Amino acid sequence: MYRYDEFDAAIVRERVDQFRGQVSRRLDGTLLEDEFKPLRLQNGVYLQLHAYMLRVAIPYGQLDPAKLRRLADIAERYDRGYGHFTTRQNIQFNWVGLKDIPDVLQSLSEVEMHAIQTSGNCIRNVTSDHFAGAAQDEVMDPRPWCEIIRQWSTFHPEFAFLPRKFKIAVTAAEDDRAAIRVHDIGLHIRRRDGQIGFEVHVGGGQGRTPVIATKLNDFVPETELLDYLEAIMRVYNRFGRRDNKYKARIKILVTETGADEFRRLVDTEYAAKTDAEKIALPQAEIDRIHAYFAPPDLTRKPARSQILETAQAANPAFQRWIRVNLHPHKQAGYASITISLKPIGGLAGDATTAQMRVVAKLAEEYGHDDIRVTHAQNLVLPHVALDDLPALYADLDGAGLATANEGLVTDMIVCPGLDYCNLANARSIPVGQDIQQTFADPDYQEDIGRLHINISGCINACGHHHVGHIGILGVDRKGEEFYQISLGGRADHHAAIGDIAGRALSREEVPDAIKRIIDTYRDLRTSAAEPFIETLNRLGHTPFKEAIYAAD
Repeated sequence: MYRYDEFDAAIVRERVDQFRGQVSRRLDGTLLEDEFKPLRLQNGVYLQLHAYMLRVAIPYGQLDPAKLRRLADIAERYDRGYGHFTTRQNIQFNWVGLKDIPDVLQSLSEVEMHAIQTSGNCIRNVTSDHFAGAAQDEVMDPRPWCEIIRQWSTFHPEFAFLPRKFKIAVTAAEDDRAAIRVHDIGLHIRRRDGQIGFEVHVGGGQGRTPVIATKLNDFVPETELLDYLEAIMRVYNRFGRRDNKYKARIKILVTETGADEFRRLVDTEYAAKTDAEKIALPQAEIDRIHAYFAPPDLTRKPARSQILETAQAANPAFQRWIRVNLHPHKQAGYASITISLKPIGGLAGDATTAQMRVVAKLAEEYGHDDIRVTHAQNLVLPHVALDDLPALYADLDGAGLATANEGLVTDMIVCPGLDYCNLANARSIPVGQDIQQTFADPDYQEDIGRLHINISGCINACGHHHVGHIGILGVDRKGEEFYQISLGGRADHHAAIGDIAGRALSREEVPDAIKRIIDTYRDLRTSAAEPFIETLNRLGHTPFKEAIYAAD
C-alpha cells in the first residue's frame, strides 16, 4: 500500500502543530466556538450532541496492523475503549476530549494517518471496493487510482471551500461494491482496446434530495483523468449554489442544469485547458503508484482445502460462517473474509480496543498485513489461505467477531442517530437492535438470504436508508420519534432510490412491520434462490406495503 514520502510527512506534522495552537486558543477563550468551527472541521473534529467527535481518514478503507493497533491505543487512552467504523470507510472516536485531540493527531501521524479533509466543504475520503486487489471480477486493482486522486485532491487550493462536501468513489468490478452511483463523482474503471479508462458518473447522492448519478462520459483515458475531474470540479465550484446549503450539492446542479448542458459545460472547461495548464500524469508516475499496491506473494495452493473441509464437517457454526462471510479470491486456495461488526444486539460498526488488536494480530498471522474497512461498516481480510480459516475463525469467535451475517438481514447499516448526533431527529441504534433480535435465529436469516436494511436518524442519510432494500428513516413528529419505511433501494450496479411506503410508524411498530414485509417475501418468492429485491421488483411494492400496515 502507499507509504508517505517526505512531503506527506511534513504536511501532516505541520497541520498537527497548527491545530495544537488553535485548540490552545479555543481552550483559553481567545477563539470563540464560531471562530474555531471552520478550523476544527478542517481537522475532522465535530461537535456532537454530548462531546467533540474526531473522524480519522482511512483512505479507500485500507489499514495495516500498525495502523489498526494505533487506533486501538487511541480508543483505550483517549476514548471509551472502542471506535466506530463509518460508511465512508473511516473511523470515528465519539468521546475524545478537545484538549487531547492534538495529541491524538500526533499519534496518528506517527503511523501515517491523519484526519485532514474528513469534514468540511472539500473533497472527502475517496472510497473503493473493499475486495480491491483480490476480487475475481475486477478489471484491475482500483486502489492506485484512489491514491492518485487522494494526492491530487488533498489541500487542492481551488477546491478547499466548495459549495458543499464532495465525495468520490472508484470501482473496477462488474459488481459495484463501492456504491459509485450515489456519489458526487463515481468512477468505474474499464478496459477498452487494451487501454485503461474511466466511465464517469456525476451528481449522485442521498440526503434531503436523493439522486442516482448521471453517466457523463463512457471512457476517459487514464492519463486524462485528473484533468477531467478538475473540469467537473471547476464547473461545480463556479455554478454550484452557495446561497442555500440544501441546494448546494452537485446533484442539484446536474439536475437543474440538465445532463446534456452539464456535460457541455464540463467539455468546454476541459477543452479550454492549454497544454501548459494540464496536469502532468506520465505513465512512469502511474506505474510508480501501482507498484505500491503490488499483490502479496501468495504461495500456490490447491483450489480445495482438506483442512477446511474437515473443520466444516466437525463444526456447523464454522460451516455457516464460511457459507456467509467468505468471498471468492482471484487466486485458487485463498479467500477474502468479512469480519462482521454487527453482533446480534450490538452497535453496528463498533469495534473495541481488544477486538481491533485481535484483527491486527490475525492480519499479521494469516492475512498478509492487509485489512480493509467496508462501506457497510465491517472489516475484511482480503487474502487468507483456505487452510488457515479454521484457526482464524477460532480466534475471531473468541473475540466476539465471528457473527455469520454478512449481507443478511441483521447486517444493517446504522448511523449513530440521536444517541450521539445533534442533527438527528430520532434514535437509530435501538431500532436496529430491536430488528436484529427479531431475526436473531441464524437459520431464519439464511433462509431470507441477501437483504439490506439501512437505518438513518435524519434526512442527511448517513445510514444510507435511501438505497437499502428496506430503508428506515427516523423523523420527529411533535417531539416524538417515528420511522418512515421505504422499499426498493439499492446501491449496486442497478442503483435505485427506495419509495416511501406510507405513514411513519412508532418505534414499537417497526420490528413487526419489517417481519411482515419479509414473511410476505418468503411466501411470494419463486424459490429460495430469488432474492428479496428481485421479488419486490417482479411483483411491485403493493403486497409489501399492505404487509407493513396489516396491523392497522
